[in-house]
Amino acid sequence: MRNTYIILVQIETLKIFCDLVETQSFSQAAERNFVTQSAVSQQVRGLEEKFKRRLLERVRGRRELHMTQAGEAFYQASREVLRAYVGLEESMRALTGTVSGTVRVATVYSIGLHELPPAVRQFMTLYPQAKIDLEYSRTTRIVRDVLSGAVELGVVAYPEKKRGLEVVPLGGDRLVLICLPEHPFAKRKKLSATDLQERDFVLFERDIPTRRATDRILRSHGVSVRRVAEFDNIETIKRAVEVGLGVAIVPRPSVLDEQASGKLAVVPLAEPEWTRAVGVIYRSDRALGTAAKKFIELLAK
Repeated sequence: MRNTYIILVQIETLKIFCDLVETQSFSQAAERNFVTQSAVSQQVRGLEEKFKRRLLERVRGRRELHMTQAGEAFYQASREVLRAYVGLEESMRALTGTVSGTVRVATVYSIGLHELPPAVRQFMTLYPQAKIDLEYSRTTRIVRDVLSGAVELGVVAYPEKKRGLEVVPLGGDRLVLICLPEHPFAKRKKLSATDLQERDFVLFERDIPTRRATDRILRSHGVSVRRVAEFDNIETIKRAVEVGLGVAIVPRPSVLDEQASGKLAVVPLAEPEWTRAVGVIYRSDRALGTAAKKFIELLAK
């Protein structure tokens, strides 16, 4: 019994070290493992004392952490141990047919707040011994976290095929224009891209896939708009439109509540290309756990 406890403690220590390397943050590593930041520091010091090697170094004047040569070797070996341990747990669960464990999922706000909740609730009902750990981030960070192993699944808009990533398409959402109910566009049944010429726009920031798609579609129709504000998440964009900064183009599921309450008018866009693709991404070289597979199956229905 004591040996089992020691093994579990060591596995947890390896996970804390890997989480610290991947997040570059003592607070995030602590949060992921339900311990304090000082406990994370103590675990790292304990590893360095045990192996008599410096594993991590702080970058002077910055928050970044750099792995030493010994730290890189230790990190890679730790990832292999953790993967083997997860595989062992999966094998044991498979013998009983139980779907359990935690699936770490990263997604963007517009999907996580407005599209995933019903699927998460259904998953928890079907598999009460499993858990979805959902976090919100930007697409570029989500891709990095999936590739690094910090999260198991990413659910993103306009998923791009990339070396080391597998993509599962989930269909798409129509993009729509939102404006104040008293705006001239509010009475229109449909708008063409050319109707948007020189209008005041609240936009996503330039590195966000929906912004890149919007720019591409407008450009293909020879349309230019006036950029009055840029934000990195859907909720801020909606609030900016509500206070009259301009109009915006957003995924329809993200504005159903505002449409129902009358806070915003939602106007369809005529061209067929105003569709936002959505997909799940995961590492192609890593076997998914049973819970993760079941969650993808549920999303893909």
